[in-house]
Amino acid sequence: MRLDKFLKVSRVIKRRSVANDVCTAGRVQVNGRTAKPSVKLKTGDIVSIAFGNGVVTFKVLSIEQQVRKDEASSMYEIIEDTL
Repeated sequence: MRLDKFLKVSRVIKRRSVANDVCTAGRVQVNGRTAKPSVKLKTGDIVSIAFGNGVVTFKVLSIEQQVRKDEASSMYEIIEDTL
């Protein structure tokens, strides 16, 4: 699944267009490398997102095309949160 779509489906970022903009701005890393919105994610990848003056790092646990709002957080595990 594309990175921008994963961020939207997992509800880490609410809109896909915003996820696309954040990736394009170079504020997202996958496995330590700056990632474009089209990067293909797989289970086990480590994603870091710079928000304002903090960073959120999480591990991808599962990839689902659609998921209910209350189950979205089961798609990832927060490793580090410095917000």
